[in-house]
Amino acid sequence: MRITFLIIVFLHGLIHILGFVKGSGISEVKALKLPVSSLEGVIWLVAALLITVFGTLKSTNYRYAWLAGFIAVAVSQTLVIMFWEDARAGTLPNIMILLVSIASLGNFNFKKQVEAETANLLGKVKDTTTRVMVENDIKELPEPVKQWLHRTGAIGKPYIISGRVVQRAQMKMKPGQKRWIRASALQYSTIPVPGFIWTVNAEMNPLVYFMGRDKYFEGQGEMLIKLNSLFNVANEKGPRLTESTVQRYLGEMVWFPSMAPGKNITWEQVDDVTVRAEMNYKGVTAGGTFHFSKEGDFISYSAQRFMENSPDAQRFEWVLDVEEYGTFGGIKVPSRMTATWKLPDGDWTWLMLEIEDIKYNP
Repeated sequence: MRITFLIIVFLHGLIHILGFVKGSGISEVKALKLPVSSLEGVIWLVAALLITVFGTLKSTNYRYAWLAGFIAVAVSQTLVIMFWEDARAGTLPNIMILLVSIASLGNFNFKKQVEAETANLLGKVKDTTTRVMVENDIKELPEPVKQWLHRTGAIGKPYIISGRVVQRAQMKMKPGQKRWIRASALQYSTIPVPGFIWTVNAEMNPLVYFMGRDKYFEGQGEMLIKLNSLFNVANEKGPRLTESTVQRYLGEMVWFPSMAPGKNITWEQVDDVTVRAEMNYKGVTAGGTFHFSKEGDFISYSAQRFMENSPDAQRFEWVLDVEEYGTFGGIKVPSRMTATWKLPDGDWTWLMLEIEDIKYNP
């Protein structure tokens, strides 16, 4: 679809050159019946160049391509109206360019908002020391957690202050959905001051996509989802969403093992391979249960989470299961995971997640 659109754009630009050819007297153009002055011919050439510039910028995903699109449509459609009898067919590609430019502007504004929020999040982390985690730091933790920390290789490594996680995912938006939606995501997390910004871009079909942002900042959770970067599908906040966000943040400790001895987290050992953790931050307390193998590898995390944010929302068990491990920055963490809701009508696995890269303290 993208290639087809770009082909239409470049052909549309080339057709504008016919107006320049006729206006400059280079050659007679039989397809154009109306007279074209030399000045109008130059304007036709300018429109051709503007459309070509837009197509080139769009093909490289340049963030300001939308601005070139708006200018190109303004000039081109003015000419179409002036030479309606000959050029009215140009209205359709101009509408296509206009719609794509509007969506690109929405994408630009969304990313600009996320960039500002990410800067605020990372700006909260003032500690830039590289203190190393040592055995004495974990002496008070339950044995399964100690064993896990050794298995990850986090002991002897600098404490993680922040992380940048590049993800690839497949998602289902509702129970019973057959088709998986492919998505890419990027997350920034901070540890000394708990928080994260997670953005996702998911394509539902060649014409419809959504961009989402989950945020945990200043102890509050937020969720924003925009259809085609323009229309709000969800814009949620509140105590239920915040509780669920804290549970998610706590579970993502498995990517940032040096969170474990944090002052906001308390641990309670259930058995030799199971430990419950609770996090209390800015008056919100929420928890979940970590399950480890006998060798000390993390294998799953479960929590009773609100599935929705409505006043009558109910808690259901939410489970993260590990399918594969990877090593990033010398630390062994889950690299493939699934997320499943345990619902009365049956399990709903809604997310298959793959970690492509993690940068610690970037």
